[in-house]
Amino acid sequence: MSEIPKQEILAKIDEERLVGVARSLVDIPSPTGSEAEMGERMREIFLDRGLQVQWQQVEDGRPNVIGLWEGSGDGTSLMFNGHMDTSYSGREPHLRAIAGFQPASFVEDGKIYGLGISNMKGALACYVEAVSALLDAGVRLRGDLLIAAVSGEIEKTQWGEEFRGAEYRGYAAGSRYLPTHGGIADVCILGEPTEQKIVLGHFGALWGRISTAGPFVHTAFSVGREGENSIVRMREVMDAVREWIPSWEQRATYRDLTGVVNIGAIRGGHPWRVSRTPGRTDLFLDMRVPPTMKMQEARHAFGDLVRELRERFPDYGITSEVFVTAPGSEIREDHPLLAAIDMGHTEVFGGPAERDATRWFSDGSALTRYGIETVNYGTSSGLPSATLGENLEIKGLVDIASVYALAAAEVCGVDA
Repeated sequence: MSEIPKQEILAKIDEERLVGVARSLVDIPSPTGSEAEMGERMREIFLDRGLQVQWQQVEDGRPNVIGLWEGSGDGTSLMFNGHMDTSYSGREPHLRAIAGFQPASFVEDGKIYGLGISNMKGALACYVEAVSALLDAGVRLRGDLLIAAVSGEIEKTQWGEEFRGAEYRGYAAGSRYLPTHGGIADVCILGEPTEQKIVLGHFGALWGRISTAGPFVHTAFSVGREGENSIVRMREVMDAVREWIPSWEQRATYRDLTGVVNIGAIRGGHPWRVSRTPGRTDLFLDMRVPPTMKMQEARHAFGDLVRELRERFPDYGITSEVFVTAPGSEIREDHPLLAAIDMGHTEVFGGPAERDATRWFSDGSALTRYGIETVNYGTSSGLPSATLGENLEIKGLVDIASVYALAAAEVCGVDA
């Protein structure tokens, strides 16, 4: 295997080309469930680069699009994986006036602004630029190199009869489909926004519902029965849940991160008919589960909580369900993939990448279950600004594309 021509590769990273691709992706609206146009754009980009294209129809209007550069056949295969769907549409009332949360890119003070640039269209553009630089440098890879642009990663899911449809089918919908239909590689780099740190592990999630019940009666006949109101009952139940949360935080500790539980939603009653008491009130919890914990253990913990609540409040008609079980993911510190990233990171930044662990979810969860060892490593300007929206520094994109190109050459190997 030949030595990697590092400087020749880095010289071919084209900032203008990278910015152009990134902005073209941001300019295409692609909220979860509406990824088709974005998929067409990715196919066009892959064909322009001379890559083989595979189109996976996850469901109507929702593709995975894979660009493949075949190697000579005797090297490690590497996948770059990135989701096409965005967390929002930009039409949400609290986001309409924020330019950086709109699918319309602009450049200001060395940054690209626009919906999805950070999570994670900027990474997709970096993958494309890394491959373009390798091709322009005349590099011949030994292992296959894939870019997988997938649908439905964002943390959202269907629930009940009201929240159904493609726009609610996230949580690795595309990346679960990907490896069962030919989209596999030996290892994967996932360019989620990590502040240029290598994420050694990330949490998974369990979403659960806890409900209280009460009589459904007219206001005129509710006098003296306030304590039976399911919303009033939920107040006590919620206090009990909050008392329980610290025990989960300690039980779910991973590395230097404690577990966390978010009270994410509460629903009860009928706003259009408040002349009736609510027959049921629902409390929704997001329990973050460390990658070292089996999801069955987390489910048992949730079940134990519900049983304790029933014993404490026997007349409250408590019911429950679990409707998301998305495990976390981790990679060992001495994995060769990390060494390859460190090589590229050192070349670009002057030293190895810092390590991190996070409580957010990524498609690494699905990929590792199919034997594709995955690491999260990408750029970021920080969390999206509440006043400016999503943004990424152009220099950060250029630097990370450079690292990706060098890491790909190292992982796949270079022919003479």
